[in-house]
Amino acid sequence: MAMSQKPCDLTIAEAAAAMGEGKLSPSQLVSSCLERIDALEDKIQAWALVDRDGALETAQRLDQELRRGERRGPLHGIPVGIKDIFYTAGLRTEAGSPLWSGFVPSYDATVVVRLKEAGAIILGKTHTTEFAYLDPAPTRNPWHPEHTPGGSSSGSGAGVAAGMCLAALGSQTMGSVLRPAAYNGVVGFKPQQGRISTYGVVPLSPTLDHVGILARTVADAALIFQAIAGHDPRDYRSLAEPVPDCLSNLERQEAPRLGLVRQFFYEHADAEMRAHIDSVAEHLSRAGARVEEVTLPPSFMSIMDNARVILAVEAAAYHEEKFGKHREQYRPGIGKLIEDGLAISATEYARALETRLEQIAGALPLLEQVDALLTPGAPGAAPKGLASTGSPVMQAPWTIMGVPAVSLPTGLSQDGLPLAIQLAGPPLAEDRLLAVARWCERALEVRLRPPYVS
Repeated sequence: MAMSQKPCDLTIAEAAAAMGEGKLSPSQLVSSCLERIDALEDKIQAWALVDRDGALETAQRLDQELRRGERRGPLHGIPVGIKDIFYTAGLRTEAGSPLWSGFVPSYDATVVVRLKEAGAIILGKTHTTEFAYLDPAPTRNPWHPEHTPGGSSSGSGAGVAAGMCLAALGSQTMGSVLRPAAYNGVVGFKPQQGRISTYGVVPLSPTLDHVGILARTVADAALIFQAIAGHDPRDYRSLAEPVPDCLSNLERQEAPRLGLVRQFFYEHADAEMRAHIDSVAEHLSRAGARVEEVTLPPSFMSIMDNARVILAVEAAAYHEEKFGKHREQYRPGIGKLIEDGLAISATEYARALETRLEQIAGALPLLEQVDALLTPGAPGAAPKGLASTGSPVMQAPWTIMGVPAVSLPTGLSQDGLPLAIQLAGPPLAEDRLLAVARWCERALEVRLRPPYVS
């Protein structure tokens, strides 16, 4: 750790190494993160709740374990943020809604349990859009407070980018992990659906919901993933497949074969983003990657329209009773979604589920042809204004298919805001995708930091 570098600005791998060498303690790291929160929270508003006392108490206990030589692993003493739709025992979980104001769960979500067991420190709850849908959280983009941080994992993306925590959990039903990652200049990782348990996570659409990770590097995302992934009998959608060893394979990737997808994605990207992706593709090609343009199947073009039927019906099913009694307390975006869902027939919903499976089957062969598909990470840089969290159009297709995807920061716009690429991989191959992302990360050598974070 460089003497000029504050502990809160370290990556997980760097902090873990410093702790292993006795140069850093969990208490010092937590205190540094809390100092950063104190300095910037008024501007950024990343946190729904900061558990200052609880985090410091846990850090002190982990300090003692380190002194006894009882290190739990690379996450020992690492402060993380938890999106405020994940149940946390003894800490409020309000899902960005006044309807849940003051709700304190009696148990932790499975992923929170696993983080704690690995030695991570829960620093607090990060802001989310209401029930993880469209209605914005109060969070602002740390690169420019007049621009959106994205959503729905708004506080998680902004908090990691600003150095308030070393990583954070988010959820993605359409684009809610990778879009905030792209807008805030950090790494976002959404694994195969079902790879990480959603038990104890407030649902939006169980058919589409994923747990995801926001971190500063690909290696950090892999460290978190390895700690929290795996079968959970309490989650009926949880995969029983073995979790791949992503850490062992991370640095073994040879120059990858990348499929550049201009079709559909470039139609939704602005001119600056299109030029940026072409430039990144050329850079990766010069570094040794085999980059070739690929063509999408025709069914891909309607994948989002079909998925919105599933999303609306499943959101309505979860909220129906409370919505009937407290319609006025729901904000416009989530309220409209529930109303739409209540109006959709069972036959239309069943047809949408079947169509989704057909669309997945049609697109999977494309994912198997290359090591990863390359697309824009977002339509452009984070839009100005806080009334919207931006479009999920770049992430939604891979979320709907349930396959792994990564957002990787790759530069800055003319206005000084982060730009990103997105990489999507074949089913159940998180190790392969993360290795490709790590290769690209090394080739591009881009690590972004908001200019006024100090």
